[in-house]
Amino acid sequence: MKVTVCQLDPRDGYLDACLEGLKNHVAEQGSDFVLLPEMGFAEWVAANPVADAAVWDRAVAAHDRHIAALDQLGAKAVMGTRPIVNAQGSRRNEAYLWTQEAPVPSPVHQKYYLPDEEGYWEHSWYDRGPKSFDTARALGARIGVQICTEMWFFEWARHYAASRVDLLCVPRATPHESVDKWLAGGQAAAVCSGAYCLSSNPWMPPGAGVSIGGLGWIVDPEGNILATTDTETPYATAEIDLDFARQSKSTYPRYVPE
Repeated sequence: MKVTVCQLDPRDGYLDACLEGLKNHVAEQGSDFVLLPEMGFAEWVAANPVADAAVWDRAVAAHDRHIAALDQLGAKAVMGTRPIVNAQGSRRNEAYLWTQEAPVPSPVHQKYYLPDEEGYWEHSWYDRGPKSFDTARALGARIGVQICTEMWFFEWARHYAASRVDLLCVPRATPHESVDKWLAGGQAAAVCSGAYCLSSNPWMPPGAGVSIGGLGWIVDPEGNILATTDTETPYATAEIDLDFARQSKSTYPRYVPE
């Protein structure tokens, strides 16, 4: 199974070119599964401490438009997150799974752990979802998702080990200054879960707005880095072995009882 991660520039005038590049990369690599960044089809909405319903609604519309065109990407399955407004009028950040067989995206998880600080005023912008970390299935793989900040709550990586996930997806939006810390956390999450950890992050040049620093990764269940993205290589693909992820659940430290 080939999996792809990416860093996309979400600014108007840049995103379409990034998506065209991703489409070409998927075709060249024969990618099966693509992970997109956290709410990556619009500029980061939570950069301002004051929530704006009109900005949120525009981001919802942008995500709906791009998600409706995911079949053009060429992958068999795609995971990302999107802004939504639920039936009760609550704004949420929802992970979804799109597949060729089921092109209407399936909701998987709504972000529960919400930071509130400079550039990332998420708790001010939207509500937390239920405290549940469910699994999804695609292409014969079990998939878990921790959206950005949720990765640091490693009890849920252990939960996903018990749930026998093969892929632990971490769509995120994180700053230039901390990309190395996040990669280290992704390695730890892979070891805790006994799964391949995948992460994609938006990217904008320093000084162009909120600090969002790219660096997507693919890490194996032992914490080995298989591929990363950077400004020269914004898309990265690796071939993974689902059987290795499944065997990893019975090896250290996953087998140690709670």
